This record gives sequence, C-alpha cells and structure tokens, in this order.
Amino acid sequence: MEQWRWPSRYDDDDRPTDGQPYWFPYRETMPPEEREAAILERVRDVMRWCWERAPFYRRKWSEAGVSPETIRTLEDFERVPVVTKEELRSTQAEHPPFGDYLCVDEAEVVHVHGTSGTTGRPTAFGISRDDWRVIANEHARVLWAMGVRPSDTVFIASFFSLYMGSWGVLIGAERLGARVFPFGAGVPGQTRRAVMWCREIRPTTFYSTPAYALHLSEVAEDMGVDPREFGLRRLFFSGEPGASIPSIRGKIERLYGAEVFDSGSMAEISPWMNLAESAARAGMLVWQDMVYTEVCDPRTLRRVPYGAEGTPVYTTLHRRSQPMVRLLSNDLTRWEAGPSACGRTYPILPRGIYGRIDDMFTIRGENVYPSAIDDVVMALPGYGGEHRIVISRQEAMDELVVRIEYDDATRVAGEAAIDALRRRAETELRTVLGVGAKIALVPPGTLERTEFKARRVVDDRDLWREARAT
Repeated sequence: MEQWRWPSRYDDDDRPTDGQPYWFPYRETMPPEEREAAILERVRDVMRWCWERAPFYRRKWSEAGVSPETIRTLEDFERVPVVTKEELRSTQAEHPPFGDYLCVDEAEVVHVHGTSGTTGRPTAFGISRDDWRVIANEHARVLWAMGVRPSDTVFIASFFSLYMGSWGVLIGAERLGARVFPFGAGVPGQTRRAVMWCREIRPTTFYSTPAYALHLSEVAEDMGVDPREFGLRRLFFSGEPGASIPSIRGKIERLYGAEVFDSGSMAEISPWMNLAESAARAGMLVWQDMVYTEVCDPRTLRRVPYGAEGTPVYTTLHRRSQPMVRLLSNDLTRWEAGPSACGRTYPILPRGIYGRIDDMFTIRGENVYPSAIDDVVMALPGYGGEHRIVISRQEAMDELVVRIEYDDATRVAGEAAIDALRRRAETELRTVLGVGAKIALVPPGTLERTEFKARRVVDDRDLWREARAT
C-alpha cells in the first residue's frame, strides 16, 4: 500500500492533482481482505511497540494472558482487553502527567491537549512531532475525500483550546494546501462577528458542531442576513450526533444551501476523522488503515457482524506517543460492509454515530436515546430551533417531558396552531419511542443556545429522590 510502513513516514509536499478523487488510490479501493491482512501486521507492530515501552499495556495484557506474539489473526485480537477512559484517567493520576502508556520520552512531546475534565479528572494528550504530522496527513486525506481542494477556504468555528477538533481540522486543511480561517468560538459577541466575516470572506467550507451551525443561522437571521449569502459549498461537523440525523442534516442544508458531512470519533485516538463521510455522502466511512475500528457487542466486546449494532472499539495504527489499543468508546452505531458509492472499500456507518450507550435512559420499560427524540422534534413544522429533554418523576413513575420552542409563525398563528403542534409532537414521539412524552411548548428564544456541543438532556430524578428523603 502507498506509504504503508512502521513507523509511518509522510512526504509533506506530496498531494494528488485536483481531478484525482483519491489521496491514495490503491490503499482506499483495495480488496478489504488484503487490507485486513496488512492491518493485522500493523496491529502486531503497534502491540510490540507498546509491550516494550508502556508498563500500562504490558501489565494489562499479561494479566489477560495475551501478548503481541499470541495475536495471529484479527479474531485473536478480539481477546485483547479493552481500555476504558477511566483507566486512562487512573494511570495519569498515578503517573502524571501522561500516564505510563506514554511510549516516547516525555521530551519528545511537543503538543499538549486534553479533555475538559467536566465529568472527572481531565485526560492529558501528549503528542509528539511525528504524531502531529500523522494527524495532519490523515485528516488531509479525509478532507480530500469530502471534496476540499487547495483552492478552498476553510472557516473553523470551534474552540481553539484543549479541544482537538479545531486543531485537527486546522492542520489537516493546512497539509492539504487550503486557505484556513481559524476563527474560533466562545467569546461574547463572536457569533455576530462570524456572520460578518463569513459574508466578507465567503469561505467555501465550514467546520463546527451541528448545534453551533444552527445557532449561527439564527444569529444571522436576527442580523437580517441569509446564511446562503456566505457562499458555502460544504459544512462538516464533529463533536456530537446531529450531522447524520436526517432532520438536523436537512435543516442545516436548507439554511445554508450547502452539503453537510459528518465526521469524528474520539480525541484520544486522533486522527479523530477516522470516521468520516466522503463526497458520496452515503454514511461515514470507517477508514480502517488510519485507525482500526471494531464495532463490538457491548457485553462480549467481540466484533458484531455487518448489519448489526454495537459500540466502536479503536486501535491507532500510526500513533507512537500515546497509542490506543482497543479503546472502548461507549458510542452507538451500526455498520455495513461497503463499498461506498465513491469507490472506497471501507466499512460504512449508514447513520453515523447516533448516540452513547451511557446516554440511554429507560422510561417505563422502554429504552430511549436522545438522538431519536432530536430527530422527531427537529423535523416538526413549527419547531423554533431549540428543545430540552427532561427526565422527571411523579411519585414512583419516571416521566419524559420534552420542552419545545415554537417558531414565530406559530406564535403569530395563535393558540390553535400551538395546540396542533403539541398534539403532533405527542403523536410522533409516541410512535417512534413506544412511550408517551409530555410536551411543554415555550415561546421563541426561551431556551439557551450553545456555541459548542448541545446539552439537551436534563435528569431531575435525583432532585425528586432528595426531596423524598428529607
């Protein structure tokens, strides 16, 4: 395969001609069986690297009775124990700052990123210079597959801080040779300035979270600007489910008059664009020669057959500073064998990443995923742009309440239109979820917007329990 060796090496001056659809023509279109044979050898290379340099992995694998030499097939590889985020946080607490899975000398770390730590101890990402180049080169491949070319301008509207999303897009677009506008997000008044800059610069490509793209369109409308005036041809997203949810995807495409692409997996296994759509837009491709992905049964942590649902488990194939070997995502997806209509022979996630196992909640015996509610609510005629999912409790029964903003047209139409929207929301949610939801409609502008990832689920059952206990 083109440039397939360990350790990975890249020619940073090489790129395809504009008319070439593939960055690596053979590598991206080769028979899957041939690719899997190469991946097996690479997996063994990565495991040897970790075994020799990372006490974390050597300890964990020894306890499980596996080693690089016991892995002779990809089925054997499924016996390697998964790594959890909790384990990464724990080993970094014991061996600060990067944990004892850092496989290079700490002096080789030239970029430090990490998680925010909002749900516990933050995780530090120590990235070597070589691995930074890995991320740039692999992301350039994916952006090329989406149709981005050196003549494009990429507007990056997300935080430039710990968040790897923004940085990954920046260095990938630079490696491809595109013009880059690292605009950022999160500063008061910045969204209004984003509207002005997009009108002025007219970028062809836009990156953010889906929630921010919707927020930007509302701010533009308040300023009397049609987002179609930006002249965008494509928007691509990561950071949250949404870009593969038909109602959200369709709304953004209508608002901007541009194509939407979904991408993204986990920052820990960057290049995180290892799951991403191509120009065919037929589902997220699983770029297996970038990061080896197994969609696994959450109970057995063994691969499920194509056509089945499971949780992705990731193994980096190029990273050497903090390699991830069978990192458990707890995300939820379904995969198909491929090939894609673009000619690439990778597996496909037709609906992208559509939820997290630990986001699921149970209402009166029915398993409910927030993304299923989002899909219904955002497709409602009269939807005002934001909603909240509230899990509450009345006596001994859990209750699902969905607060939905109605739009200005519904407000002007009056109580009859508002009541019709409420009845339609109740009917469609019951049909999809198999359980009833109480609908609380609120006027436009009631619910707070976000400049990053949407946080729409509110679980107030703990408040009920505390009240009962006092």
